[in-house]
Amino acid sequence: MSATVSTPGSTPGPASGQSRKRILDRVRSATHGSGHGFAEPADAYAALPRTYVRRGTLTAEARLALMIERLREYDAEVIECTPANLVASIAAQLTASGKHTFAAPEGLNSDWLVPGFDWKADHRLTTAEIEQAEGVVTACFCGVADSGTIVLHHSPAEGRRVLTLLPDWYLCILRASQVVETLPEYFDRCTQPPVLVTWISGPSATADIEMTRIKGVHGPRFLHVILVRDEI
Repeated sequence: MSATVSTPGSTPGPASGQSRKRILDRVRSATHGSGHGFAEPADAYAALPRTYVRRGTLTAEARLALMIERLREYDAEVIECTPANLVASIAAQLTASGKHTFAAPEGLNSDWLVPGFDWKADHRLTTAEIEQAEGVVTACFCGVADSGTIVLHHSPAEGRRVLTLLPDWYLCILRASQVVETLPEYFDRCTQPPVLVTWISGPSATADIEMTRIKGVHGPRFLHVILVRDEI
């Protein structure tokens, strides 16, 4: 049995040349190239078939009910309130937690910084300083009801990713008007690609080690969500 071996600077053998041609032919076929370049990316993207579900069919109430159901399935605690009762609801959640020191993004609504607690505003807090906080309160960008997922784009009111990962207790404020039914509807709300996205589907948990479920390995052990019934 013989084999053709190509060394640097040598001319490829017949088998090598045929393999290269087959690969290039497949690339041209897959990209519809004519040998003079490729289709414009925008045109190629627009021409892609989109037969998947792009918009939900649930009513507004059913969509919110699904979001709440999914969150609770993931062991998150969910309460509902009106915009007028939001600050009181935040105070109730903080008090019930039994904790005293909370971190907050620098752009968080100042009304949400309920008096009587020690607030650490994230003006570039160090990791050690964030770890000293017992909990964190943030806003969010969106909620996807189909999967019960909260989406953070890390705006000034949502904070840095590290701020939502290190504290053991997390309270997220989600407005009803931010809840969509499907993932494509979330993408429709992204007027421009976010620099960073965090997807939260319940408290942090893993069963990687001996199939034993452990909470708090990759993020907060406790997730609390206040769903604000604003206009939808």
